[in-house]
Amino acid sequence: MTTTTHELAIAATGLRKSYGDKTVLDGIDIQVPAGTVFSLLGPNGAGKTTVVNILSTLISADGGQARIAGHDLTAEAQAVRAAIGVTGQFSAVDGLITGEENMLLMADLHHLSKREGRQVTAELLERFDLTEAAKKPASTYSGGMKRRLDIAMTLVGSPRIIFLDEPTTGLDPRSRHTMWQIIRELVSGGTTVFLTTQYLDEADQLADRIAVLNGGSIVAEGSAEELKRLVPGGHVRLRFTDPVAYEQAATALRETTRDDESLTLQIPSGGSQRELRAILDWLDAAAIEADELSVHTPDLDDVFFALTASPVPAPSTSKETVR
Repeated sequence: MTTTTHELAIAATGLRKSYGDKTVLDGIDIQVPAGTVFSLLGPNGAGKTTVVNILSTLISADGGQARIAGHDLTAEAQAVRAAIGVTGQFSAVDGLITGEENMLLMADLHHLSKREGRQVTAELLERFDLTEAAKKPASTYSGGMKRRLDIAMTLVGSPRIIFLDEPTTGLDPRSRHTMWQIIRELVSGGTTVFLTTQYLDEADQLADRIAVLNGGSIVAEGSAEELKRLVPGGHVRLRFTDPVAYEQAATALRETTRDDESLTLQIPSGGSQRELRAILDWLDAAAIEADELSVHTPDLDDVFFALTASPVPAPSTSKETVR
């Protein structure tokens, strides 16, 4: 099934951006279905923040087109701004005023009435577990609290699309998991999230679709599981307790790696259903019983390093999309 433009929260084609003789974006395409999490991965300097700044109207692209929430990025920039929220790498929280005052300031910027502003502020402070700290200066907040306040401020205008640019950088593991839960709740409520991150487990946990940006081009795109199948290293592991069965399997199966001490065999595999069925059918036909079968696939770290460690090929061959 092909996704139509009406179902896309973000549809960008051929985005280009250069600074002097340095090409930051070399004609990238991005499609994000409404109500999903799209994650953009890439090393430092890959252009992730540039993409966010372009799609959120903060800077102009040198070339390409984009529609955000159905609005043309250039011709209808004001309508785009009304439909989105942005939480950048650096907190927008003013530490000199209280959390509540930060929220009310955002309500004023969105032209809410005093009554609406106070109602929305109270609801969001409660939702993000900040009610007790609401009257305290934001400078006294922990990193996780400031990040929660940051996103609460972003939600004052009820945006349909939220850009989160490395939202958990510098947070402790507990605060990161709290932020993940907040993102999941936003998406379950119909919000679209465009997430940039350097934490690969974050993209793995949250994203419906991931694109890897390197050297100004998107070099691969797909779900986390699809991307993991792009790099070698996947295998099926068979463990035996019966040395005879182990020897029979080791002798008959091809391309296996033996571990005689633990009686385990590793068979190269992409982990597909067809490959697993073939192995199980062979074991049944040979009347050999493995005590344990497990599938091991490369993780996103392997994908990231494989795709960003070497120079990027020409744009026509650099992008590997998994459907």
